[in-house]
Amino acid sequence: MEILQIVGLGLVGTFLALILNQHKSTYTMLLVVFVGSVIFLLLLDQINQIIQMILKIARSANVNMIYIETLLKIIGIAYIAEFAAQITKDAGQGSLASKIELGGKILIMAMAIPILTVVIETILGFLPGT
Repeated sequence: MEILQIVGLGLVGTFLALILNQHKSTYTMLLVVFVGSVIFLLLLDQINQIIQMILKIARSANVNMIYIETLLKIIGIAYIAEFAAQITKDAGQGSLASKIELGGKILIMAMAIPILTVVIETILGFLPGT
């Protein structure tokens, strides 16, 4: 059960961070980033399986792969921006975290414009007289 590994690692990291914070608070942030990165690495196999499943479904439905790749990139940007913002907030830099979130949102919007354009064109194609 991978969830037990993730929860266990998170709890051990939390306890170590609390203890370390009392003695050497400068290393606490490094520990938090390390534990977060290890948890992310534990999830890579599941992330790969999800991506492969989405690609398989898209191929069988004859969906243009450019749209699927764009959607996967958008999801990746959202997760990476959230991960970085949470670490930045943990470090006490809420203002910088909000800038990371804003950057992620702008990048997502920029990548979504071609998909939105196709959706709007498709909808307009269904309307009579256009």
